[in-house]
Amino acid sequence: MLRPIQSMFLPEQYPELLVGLKVSDDAAVYRISDEVAVIQTLDFFPPVVDDPYDYGAIAAVNAMSDVYAMGGQVVLALNIAAFPANWPPEIGSEILRGGAEKVAEAGGVLAGGHTVIDDEPKYGLSVMGLIHPDHVRTKAAAQPGDLLILTKPLGVGIITTALKKQVADPAHVDAAVESMKKLNRKAAELIQQVGVHATTDITGFALLGHSHEVAEKSGVELRLFLNKLPFLDGALGYAEQGLFPGGTCRNKDAYEHGVTFAPQIPGEIQQLLYTPETSGGLLVSVPPENADALTALFAAEGHSCWVVGEVAAGSGIRVLQ
Repeated sequence: MLRPIQSMFLPEQYPELLVGLKVSDDAAVYRISDEVAVIQTLDFFPPVVDDPYDYGAIAAVNAMSDVYAMGGQVVLALNIAAFPANWPPEIGSEILRGGAEKVAEAGGVLAGGHTVIDDEPKYGLSVMGLIHPDHVRTKAAAQPGDLLILTKPLGVGIITTALKKQVADPAHVDAAVESMKKLNRKAAELIQQVGVHATTDITGFALLGHSHEVAEKSGVELRLFLNKLPFLDGALGYAEQGLFPGGTCRNKDAYEHGVTFAPQIPGEIQQLLYTPETSGGLLVSVPPENADALTALFAAEGHSCWVVGEVAAGSGIRVLQ
């Protein structure tokens, strides 16, 4: 779908556009001066949980995550909303309140937005962030020898699908909601204190989809170790029950050509790694000599992180036991 417009905005004609259609990444980046670049992104989706406030907060955190993936900080946001005409006003108000409070927590300001009537509710944000042009993080710089660090556990996608099917344990849902509502702000700040090569956030294209993008754009192979991947309680059990959302198959169809699994990895676990993650963590490619310093920073802040793999020469994704 993007092919007809890619040739309309050639990089040589827009030298201040540091990241755009030609490069493609988690967000667009436009240089304003030698000291300031703007990060611009947007994201919105239908409800993933029942509570309106939690839904608004999760959607907002998810939208702001792309700014953090690029290494920046959130400064401004606008609402994007589609609500049914017959909805009680208090439901929409709670969604907007959840989003607004997360923007405030991020240190940004919410300055308005746009709403349309739609039978299926949708909510999210258009977000602007700021960063020094020399400090932009992209997917395209992972190098052989790097270690891969993940900053949130996996499994929110399958847990929220179990919720929709009314078979989820409330404790599992609570933990998933807490994870999705957690900003990637602190993780991004800690990462900026240590030299890293590449970052992305794990969201709708799942761990394997976003990892594949890093591998493809960096011209390397990413090796993920299954026994080091963190999963929320309940995720593995719901995978064994086959409670996968439709996005799992779409991700598998899009990325399986570049993914190789160790033969002993069960099919349901393979599917789980293709399952969309709403408002997931950051995946960081860090030089091995800086990995201990980064994990120590996370530990000092009481922020979880896991070393989940490594970067090697080659191409694609290899999932090992």
